[in-house]
Amino acid sequence: MWPWSLQFFMPNSPLLVSGAYFFTNQLVINRHDIKVCRLIPSVHWAIDMSDSYRKSFPVSWEELHRTSKALAWRLLESGPFTGVVAVTRGGLVPAAIVARELEIRVIETACISSYQGQDRGGLEVLKSADMAEQGKGWLIVDDLVDTGETAKALRQMMPDAHFATVYAKPAGRPLVDTFVTEVSQDTWIFFPWDMEPQPSTPIIGLRG
Repeated sequence: MWPWSLQFFMPNSPLLVSGAYFFTNQLVINRHDIKVCRLIPSVHWAIDMSDSYRKSFPVSWEELHRTSKALAWRLLESGPFTGVVAVTRGGLVPAAIVARELEIRVIETACISSYQGQDRGGLEVLKSADMAEQGKGWLIVDDLVDTGETAKALRQMMPDAHFATVYAKPAGRPLVDTFVTEVSQDTWIFFPWDMEPQPSTPIIGLRG
């Protein structure tokens, strides 16, 4: 069976999708033709989008590392920081990179659940960052601020902390102090831990 046709794509930009697509490293194959493009390195991705998101933005490990380091550069003049609060689970990897670049040795976590797959559920604080107290001198790091509901909860817990994210959407952007990349509200970001390489069928086997 042929995958559905691709409506729009650009390297390093959100991808407008309308269903399930199969991506290879240099080929996007639709039911009508074969188009050569450049995407982030992968073997074979199967991406299924929720109806509430019109665009997708796949992020590789290399890109996340690079953008998290860019976040550290932006934070350089805002420190020094007493410690980092990593917002689990998405903020764990960016927080580790930022902590390494800024030589921060004290790491705390704030564990907040708000998603079930691509659907937002009720906000649940599973663990607060008690070590940070009101947040004075502390840096909060998360991968993304989306609607801002998680950010509001973190602001209430640590009103004096500096809040930084790698990516920001318009609805949540005013709630963070520092971010690197803005994406549209209807974009779903696929982080490296959301994707899994799969064996791909040779092109000749797709004819039929």
